[in-house]
Amino acid sequence: MNLDVAKFITNPFVLMFASVFLGQLLGRINFGRFKLGSSGGLFTGLIIGWVIYKNYALPYKGLEQMPAYAKTILKQGVISRDFFLFTLILFVAAVGLLASKDLDKVLKKYGIKFIILGIIITFTGAFVTYIMTLISKGQNLFAISGVYTGALTSSPGLAAALESVSIYGKEAESMVGFGYAIGYIPGVLIVILAMQFMPLIFGIDINKEKEEFFKEMYSSKEDNVKYEEVQFDLIAFVFVCLFGIFIGKLKIYLGPTINYFSLGTTGGVLISSLLLGYIGRIGFLNFRMNSKVLGVIRELALSFFLTIVGLRYGYSALTSLTGSGLYLALVALICGFSSIFVGFIIGRYVFKINWIVLAGALCGGMTSTPGLGAAIDATDCDDVAAGYGATYPFALLGMIVFTIMLYKLPI
Repeated sequence: MNLDVAKFITNPFVLMFASVFLGQLLGRINFGRFKLGSSGGLFTGLIIGWVIYKNYALPYKGLEQMPAYAKTILKQGVISRDFFLFTLILFVAAVGLLASKDLDKVLKKYGIKFIILGIIITFTGAFVTYIMTLISKGQNLFAISGVYTGALTSSPGLAAALESVSIYGKEAESMVGFGYAIGYIPGVLIVILAMQFMPLIFGIDINKEKEEFFKEMYSSKEDNVKYEEVQFDLIAFVFVCLFGIFIGKLKIYLGPTINYFSLGTTGGVLISSLLLGYIGRIGFLNFRMNSKVLGVIRELALSFFLTIVGLRYGYSALTSLTGSGLYLALVALICGFSSIFVGFIIGRYVFKINWIVLAGALCGGMTSTPGLGAAIDATDCDDVAAGYGATYPFALLGMIVFTIMLYKLPI
């Protein structure tokens, strides 16, 4: 039997399945009252991604003659961004359809509060990031702008930053991308840990919160109406994804300073799934699907999505923990922590929002899809996505505005 070991090990499917397998095993280990769950794949992906890039791509960098697998990794990363987007779309579509039935009730009760939270969370992150640049002089403003978008895990924010700095040349763009790569993993970790530990630290009884939430949502006979449901409608599910991608591509002009605002793929698919799921049915398309089937799609897509995040950013995240990269990672950690902590204090103690939807709103305010998965895991409730979907668009708008402001402010 002739097997090219290096080619086999660097195969993207082998990497993804191996990372998910090991991540699921890691996620089942209890650390006291805490366990990683689906987030385990993020950590196994980080380590495997670092090992693969370091040993199977980096040694060939700059050489004319190199194996095909090394050329592929150096060109597109350990895992292609296409896999990242595909699993992200499936996850967000499933979550949105699961949460859509309660969207109108959540918006009626908490609507304006979610708008305020989305702006406060993103402003806090930008303000803290700016203060950190004042403390340590000599930081590259373009990199700082990228760190902010990474700490709040915002791909649309990154796109806005790249577009707005393009007039300064490729070097400015590369610094934005560098900052984003450093800030992304600390940002993801902060949200995942917050979803697990905030209820423990602040004495929140999740089961009691769920009981109160369901009592609020289904207190009247009208709320208890049973909608016609199918096991799974593949055509309807695909339509949700297509319509969401279309929505995400739409650009709204907001003036010469901000230029164009768009929701991006994540925001578009989220809005599409929430809207169509709430409508329920259009002609032969039935968007009310069995919760168990959608739950399986959600769990499968999330596991692969988090693993791919780890594989894509493993090398840059772990090697950035030296020199100037260490300070930028610290900026991302403090930015992410401050944003979610301020959002929690205001949401919980000022607005008195139930933890089930507040958990989703905090992740939406951080524009963090991995965080949404962690929140669902931690609460064992898909309804957190209603808070996520209501907050996300306003947080995204805030992200874009503050990202552009960051590299224009004097230091």
